[in-house]
Amino acid sequence: MDQNRELFSQHLIEALPYIRKFYSKTIVIKYGGAAMTNEDLKQQFCRDIVLLDYVGMRPIVVHGGGPQVTSLMKRLGKETEFIDGLRVTDKETIDIAEMVLTGMVGKEIVARINLEGGRAVGLSGKDGRLIRAEKKMHRRPSDPDHELDIGYVGEVKSVEPQILNTLEKDGFIPVISTVGMGDDGCAYNINADTAAGEIARALRAERLVLLTDTPGVMRDRNDPSSLVSSMSAREARSMIAEGSAEGGMIPKLSACLTALGGGVRKAHIIDGRMPHSVLVELFSDTGIGTQVFPEP
Repeated sequence: MDQNRELFSQHLIEALPYIRKFYSKTIVIKYGGAAMTNEDLKQQFCRDIVLLDYVGMRPIVVHGGGPQVTSLMKRLGKETEFIDGLRVTDKETIDIAEMVLTGMVGKEIVARINLEGGRAVGLSGKDGRLIRAEKKMHRRPSDPDHELDIGYVGEVKSVEPQILNTLEKDGFIPVISTVGMGDDGCAYNINADTAAGEIARALRAERLVLLTDTPGVMRDRNDPSSLVSSMSAREARSMIAEGSAEGGMIPKLSACLTALGGGVRKAHIIDGRMPHSVLVELFSDTGIGTQVFPEP
């Protein structure tokens, strides 16, 4: 028991300078992967968000929900089609996605945070003109000269953070689903990593934290010992250009670069499967994932 108390005290002492450093600062956290599907991890994540709020930080949660969208489509008897990892999104699919992301997933996160003592508010990119979107035309790696229409999949055209500033000022925790609105009035589904990077950039947040289902950025995705604990924006850019970053890691590194380019001090890619991963990354000397820092 005494050993446990001593260990707990050490963790608190180690956390203190980081709590002081991040006091009143905005932390944008992209929530996704196993942390959104495992019940224990869901509860721990929401408690961690409330703790950040209680110690004086300003957390903003940006969430995805692709597996939940796929699950409902299957129940409705609608086939899901992907091209190069991107969901082909017709009008019916975007309606389903918006219903799931904003009306189901987002509201569950809000409810859990509020049950833990926080004051969360659910938003989509449509609210307060938060995320203005434009249609994304896809270019296949095998045929980069040809644009492919994959439906209501969008890119971020602009972010208007006034509604987030208002909520943060009044002590609320924004929970954002990444459905943006185009100039044509249509809803567009946006990659959650991409949206989180753009939101962090628009707010000039102190930190961007991206939860994923890997230990972080690895030189060899099959070798956890190849984890890169710290890298510069230049190194991240090189990994993308050289093709050593693959699949879902590309939008994550791109989101980090977007955020850092807008004044965010550091970005983090961490393993959301680890309990209390956000706290461990932000409040410890060693962290657990990959931190990306601006050019020296």
